[in-house]
Amino acid sequence: MPHRPARPGPSRRTVLAATATGTSALASGAPAVAAPSVRSRPPATAQPPTRELRELLREIDRDRIEATVRRLASFGTRHTLSAQDDPHRGIGAARDWIHAEMRRYAAASGGRMTVELQSYVQQPASRVPTATRITNVIATLRGSVSPERIHVISGHYDSRATDVMDAVSDAPGADDDASGVAVVMELARVMATRRPASTIVFAAVAGEEQGLYGSTYMAEQFKAAGADVQAMFTNDIVGSSTADDGTRDPYTIRLFTEGVPSSETPAQAAVRRSVGGENDSPSRQLGRFVRDTADNDATGLHVRVVYRRDRYLRGGDHIPFLERGYAAARFTEPAEDFAHQHQDVRVDEDGTRYGDLPEFCDFGFITRVARVNAAALWTLAQAPRTPRDAKIVTSTLTNATELVWARGTEPDLEGYEIVWRETTAPEWTHVIDVGDVTRYEVDLSKDNVFFGVRAVNRAGNRSPVAFPAPQN
Repeated sequence: MPHRPARPGPSRRTVLAATATGTSALASGAPAVAAPSVRSRPPATAQPPTRELRELLREIDRDRIEATVRRLASFGTRHTLSAQDDPHRGIGAARDWIHAEMRRYAAASGGRMTVELQSYVQQPASRVPTATRITNVIATLRGSVSPERIHVISGHYDSRATDVMDAVSDAPGADDDASGVAVVMELARVMATRRPASTIVFAAVAGEEQGLYGSTYMAEQFKAAGADVQAMFTNDIVGSSTADDGTRDPYTIRLFTEGVPSSETPAQAAVRRSVGGENDSPSRQLGRFVRDTADNDATGLHVRVVYRRDRYLRGGDHIPFLERGYAAARFTEPAEDFAHQHQDVRVDEDGTRYGDLPEFCDFGFITRVARVNAAALWTLAQAPRTPRDAKIVTSTLTNATELVWARGTEPDLEGYEIVWRETTAPEWTHVIDVGDVTRYEVDLSKDNVFFGVRAVNRAGNRSPVAFPAPQN
């Protein structure tokens, strides 16, 4: 007979009624600017922001973000093939300024934050005609409890004009992607004085416009070291709330999350085809976690999770992480204006202004994007690890569902929750508190619903959900 927990299990009626409550998605009084996606009540797994988190979010400074974007744009061009030794213009000047700023933030960390220039020489390849040094600026804030667990946030500091090989013309790159780098740097500044339980890496990467070179190198270094990267976010084109038709949506951010993993093996694909899970990859669970923790009044932003790896036929710096089996997702503004992205700075005959200039950015919007990133990243860093080895026992045919998982090692671990939803539902709708156990049976058929398991610590922080595999 399958083992049941010592505490009484819920009846079928109890299970069907077990839901949690969440928080409102928009700040009080904010304009109701609806995205095309369906707005509904918060999912059952929503996590209201703690007082500690609210205090952190209040420290994120709009003026500092604006100053960072304008400073990066002032280097003229940050093209990957531009000058690396000019102190005023080119990617080298931008690199050195970012590095100096990160070191200044680290000085307030009491030794917990270190900053490095992660460099390699890219031999001639696509969009790189000659051997070129690619340098990522990386600040690492070491965790105080579980430093081996790593969470990464990035933006790319290189830029481009209309011709992707033009390393001379002005390419201010304010939206693409000084905005993302400003988010990363502001979070590094605010978090440097704090003590996350696990490690956070703040990365400004190069070579994105030429082919994701910097992020690929960073991901490969993590993989070669066997690093336990639990999550990675890239912020790319997060600077404007205005679309190409002039409409504005300053209260929505898109988050792109892949379904079927890029790293899926043939054996894993066979299991997925048998039991489902196309919408339950680690990256999809990460997307749900972001909505759970960051779509609320504390951030003032609605997180629109998009069920794609990236925009249509396009890609960004999270993809090298996905390809190496890490959960990763991309933040991008609600609708792009292509006159201010990948364009030479100019005024057309009809008076249309082109170019990725700071005056086309919405700095209040970037600040809210930074708060969304901070809410998700800080909660991830403080929460327990996603349960490992989550399985559904299939050795005996039964209309109940027995789940098992490995217990975490965190000293403040409180217990676990089982979540479930109908197979047609995009969000987890029901939560069952099962306590500090590693095996539990639910009086629901695994044929009809999807299950997940998440960990809870004594502070009430919850991990992303683990989607169980079958166990024979």
